Amino acid sequence: MTYDLKPIKAPRVAGRALRMLTPVVEHPPLGSAITAKLLSDVGIKALRKIEADEAIAVGPAMTVSKSAQPPDDKDSAALAEQVVSTEIEQAKGFHFCSATDYVRAYKDGSTTPEQIAEKVLEWTAQTEKTDPPMRILIAQSHDDVRVQAKASARRYQQGDLRGPLDGVPVVVKDELDQKGYPTTVGTKFLGDVPSSQDAEVVARLRAAGAILIGKANMHEIGMGVTGVNPHHGAVRNPYDYSHVTGGSSSGPAASVAAGFCPIAVGADGGGSIRIPASFCGCVGIKPTFGRMSEHGAAPLCWSVAHVGPIAATVKDAALAYVLMAGPDEKDRNSLDRPAPHLAGFGDGDLNGVRLGVFWPWFEDAQPEVVAACKNMLTGLEAAGCQVVEIELPELSLVRTVHLVTIVSEMATAHMHYYKKHRKDYACDTRMNLALARRLKATDYVHAQRLRLRIAGHFNQAYQQVDAIVTPASGCVAPPIATDSLKSGESNLELTGEIMRFAQAANLTGLPAISFPAGYTDSGLPIGFQAMGRAFEEHLLFRLAFVAEGLVAKQQPKVFKSLL
Repeated sequence: MTYDLKPIKAPRVAGRALRMLTPVVEHPPLGSAITAKLLSDVGIKALRKIEADEAIAVGPAMTVSKSAQPPDDKDSAALAEQVVSTEIEQAKGFHFCSATDYVRAYKDGSTTPEQIAEKVLEWTAQTEKTDPPMRILIAQSHDDVRVQAKASARRYQQGDLRGPLDGVPVVVKDELDQKGYPTTVGTKFLGDVPSSQDAEVVARLRAAGAILIGKANMHEIGMGVTGVNPHHGAVRNPYDYSHVTGGSSSGPAASVAAGFCPIAVGADGGGSIRIPASFCGCVGIKPTFGRMSEHGAAPLCWSVAHVGPIAATVKDAALAYVLMAGPDEKDRNSLDRPAPHLAGFGDGDLNGVRLGVFWPWFEDAQPEVVAACKNMLTGLEAAGCQVVEIELPELSLVRTVHLVTIVSEMATAHMHYYKKHRKDYACDTRMNLALARRLKATDYVHAQRLRLRIAGHFNQAYQQVDAIVTPASGCVAPPIATDSLKSGESNLELTGEIMRFAQAANLTGLPAISFPAGYTDSGLPIGFQAMGRAFEEHLLFRLAFVAEGLVAKQQPKVFKSLL
């Protein structure tokens, strides 16, 4: 089978050149030729020529297997207890403070939620004094954090805990509502009025006792994968602050890596959880479409949008997952789904698990990335996995169909802001929105027909395997380009490399997890991705659990232990 996913060839534009080009692209007569060229570069011209017999896919087209059904009737509290009680060996290398570590320290009296809150406030302030500043959080109320911590300390004194995260610091991406905080979605004009209530998944974590310590920076409206935000500042990678964090959940991943918290809430429309988790040495899961409520998340890209956790450890990711997941009457996409479960969690025996590898795709990454991910694959084989060679046709369609889908939906989500606030967006966002507005209704409809074809290709592969594995990204975190700090950048070639393995899971709605596979010689994290069948997150956690014991974790350069 021919591997047809070729690199995008388009000029990089940033700085003064981007500021000059953007209004030209926005102007219909003047920008028509440039727009036509850019759309052709990303495959739109070729997409329009592809014939399709498929019907329209209204959102992801998923096949639900029997193994997606829970083996018992455990509720979220019972699942959380299953995670907490799972015994794990001390991971190799550096040890990140986990949610369990915090709760244990509170219970044995070695510290209190109030003492931790003060350390959180001190450490987050210190990271703003580095040169350059880390720009991880963009909003933090000291009074609110202290009130939450005081209430948690009182619960420990009274022996009346809310749940397994009582007193544990958690960060929320600024794409989701948190009571008392604005939701800017990375812009400079949204969020004038603080949110009156939490997003559903945030509310569930608060109900489990989490101390919500602030809102995290993100790539503007999620329309980028580097985490460079000209309004709020570029989020710096704790492993090397001259490098990006990935995006768009840049702040959440950096907050975990820097030691602010063991768990953060992210959102993923095209790799926006998994890419920054990979770049920052964390665990990040994009659950199945509809597994978690989107209520209270900014409407950006309805049919490819997912929320999920980014965490320091697999156990933390699983704990946050079971607390956040499940039906919500306020989000119809979350209803009538198989109940979440974690069958086999903590079992180091992966005997019989079939991992699908399409080698031309797997090996289409930087050499150090491929080497680390092959080593991880070898380790999973030693734990019992069977590697099965598969074929995935038309991967070039995945990239283009996802692009048409997500940017069309984002342009629609912001169509009422565009006229008044067009010049308030950063230039890279303005450029992307201008290009998105040049797409046709027929492009979107045609993309949804081809989306059904793509789902068929993946469903066919899952008849042979239980999960499909790849690197999490085609590269490690690239350096921050200084000429992008004030305007952003248009770098389609780099964007394509970063997102190479991410879009398929969003387009199909299938769950995918990113976890550490190793580090480059210079100390930058490398991520490994496993994508499962619909509602089979439990298998992904089993794989990640074993994988965690295979890699000696390294401490980020910018890190502080709060315990």
